[in-house]
Amino acid sequence: MYQYKMVQIPPNIAVKMKAHKGNEAAAYLEQVVNEYAAQGWEFFRVDSIGVSLQPGCFDALSGKKEENSQYHVITFRKPR
Repeated sequence: MYQYKMVQIPPNIAVKMKAHKGNEAAAYLEQVVNEYAAQGWEFFRVDSIGVSLQPGCFDALSGKKEENSQYHVITFRKPR
């Protein structure tokens, strides 16, 4: 049996053009995974989750449409 922890991460990482090396996403994920590993969590997987944002009553009346967003979550686990 495992206990799980999900950590939402940003869909995009801001990098200055001069500092761009091409490995920023991997370096960011490595930093997050190592941070949680130091707390005893084991990396399990990364998932993308789509979320539909429904407009409220007044927004719907004014013609606002549903918006879709993509979120990314890292799952960690450790034995109970």
